Amino acid sequence: MYTPKFRPKLLECLRGYNLRTLAADVSAGISVGVIALPMAMAFAIGSGVKPEAGLITAIVAGFLTSLLGGSKVAIGGPTGAFVAIVSGIVVSYGVSGLLVCTMMAGAMLFFMGLIRLGQLIRYIPAPLVKGFTTGIAVIILGGQLRDFLGIQGEVDGSNLISALMGLVPRLGETRPFSVLAGSVSLVCIFFWPARLGRYLPGSIVALLAVTLVSVLAAGEGAPLVETIAVRYGGIPGAMPVPRLPEFDLTTFQNLLSPAMTIAMLGAIESLLCATAADGMTGDEHNADQELMAQGIANMAAPFFGALPSTGAIARTAANIRSGARTPVAGLVHSLTLLLITLLLAPLARYIPLAVLSAVLIAVGINMGDWREFINLPRYPRSDAIVFMLTFVLTVVFGLTQAVFVGMFVACLLFIRGISAITQVGIRPASHLEKASAIAAEQRSERDRPYVAEAEAHEDMLLITLSGAMFFGAAKKLKRILSFQRGAYKALIMRMDKVISMDATGLFTLEEIVDTFQGHGVAIILVDMQEQPLKTLKRSGLLDRLGHENIVPDLETALRRAGEIIDGTGQAAPTGENSEGGK
Repeated sequence: MYTPKFRPKLLECLRGYNLRTLAADVSAGISVGVIALPMAMAFAIGSGVKPEAGLITAIVAGFLTSLLGGSKVAIGGPTGAFVAIVSGIVVSYGVSGLLVCTMMAGAMLFFMGLIRLGQLIRYIPAPLVKGFTTGIAVIILGGQLRDFLGIQGEVDGSNLISALMGLVPRLGETRPFSVLAGSVSLVCIFFWPARLGRYLPGSIVALLAVTLVSVLAAGEGAPLVETIAVRYGGIPGAMPVPRLPEFDLTTFQNLLSPAMTIAMLGAIESLLCATAADGMTGDEHNADQELMAQGIANMAAPFFGALPSTGAIARTAANIRSGARTPVAGLVHSLTLLLITLLLAPLARYIPLAVLSAVLIAVGINMGDWREFINLPRYPRSDAIVFMLTFVLTVVFGLTQAVFVGMFVACLLFIRGISAITQVGIRPASHLEKASAIAAEQRSERDRPYVAEAEAHEDMLLITLSGAMFFGAAKKLKRILSFQRGAYKALIMRMDKVISMDATGLFTLEEIVDTFQGHGVAIILVDMQEQPLKTLKRSGLLDRLGHENIVPDLETALRRAGEIIDGTGQAAPTGENSEGGK
């Protein structure tokens, strides 16, 4: 098995590195670190864990991703994509179960990069990705209503729908100052001038301004809105001591499915992030290296109590706009968050949860592909089905079920679509034009030189195959068997448009060959593509047909069939290795 070289992008970028580049990276890294501060805490709280878990994820996983990754400017850390699945894992298995699950997902990510699956992730259908992404956005939006409204205590409900139903009877507990704080924060986030946002993002302005007003309004009394200190007791001003999370074999088995979901989602998000960064910078990322780096980050960070990590598209875009040029900017981003955590952690206790809920609401609004609902009528029906199915399953049942069911349905619809374009055309040779006309048709298609004329004979049967000969099209191939074998002396099969053949297609073709040869009908294969030809060679079927019955064009096939019908050519296979086709 071929494995890729482990070569982080940082090594490439350090060649020719200078002070000007360092200054640009440091400036960008500090800016992104400040932007990541409220988002990291918000993602942690939205996931049902303490806010410092988000900071630790951005610090440890973000640092390792930039150090070892395959993209120059991608930023790693906690993202909104994981909020829905992480909160479910925490409810079912606790924080220790989440840490084990994250490490399992990291191992899967590393293995995916090791066996070069980075390029295959690109082939996951876009409607599937958009469906669960929009579903996650809805879950994020719904999950922030409690903190936005200032309703204290837990809300009963195992999923979004039941949680919202449990929230309705408690709407009378809404705290007006919390709604005001969240609304002001949203206004700051969405309407803060873009030219100022490069240096001081709207989310930081909202956090500082609303926190200050909240502290001043409360004075010496109780806070008017629930804060980090009220619910979590503050944020520690030091990094935790690394330790192995507790787990048992039963928990390990139960976590296998959500770990696979985290790994798949992490792979998709990280490569989408790297691809988006390429589009903004003109660079080209190494997909397999990026997956291996994400795997290492997700295996190592849980020792410190971190959440799952992946590429963060919004922070990556901010990194690029701030002037980042190399992975050093990502390293500085993590170090900036570390310094903020160590020096300013005591002040974080005053941050209102309504502000962080507003940050997540903004993330959810920006994350959802809302225009897709308008565009659905213009989609092919299969794509519209995959999008809506994945969206509904994500919102109602959760991300794990949505991803696996969505992939299964997408594969079924793909197989159905490929089967539909696989065609089997059958006509007796008595209905054909002269071979010269057929040869002229071939000459226009393939630019082959015209040779000589040969008359089509009524004892010939011409089969034209196109598409993929695979298990989904086996029924169509078996139509050939419905023709009277004794009525013909030669069966010509045009295969120039057969692009591939799997085992079921091969078995069906073998059945056709056995049946027709059993009735004394010679079989001639015309103009085979490379993959089907190799498949027939490996199976030994070409030896049974005979090399003289594998021809490069239809005119030769007609001449060969005429020789067999007239008795001047040998119909039986010779047993020699076949060399025909392309």
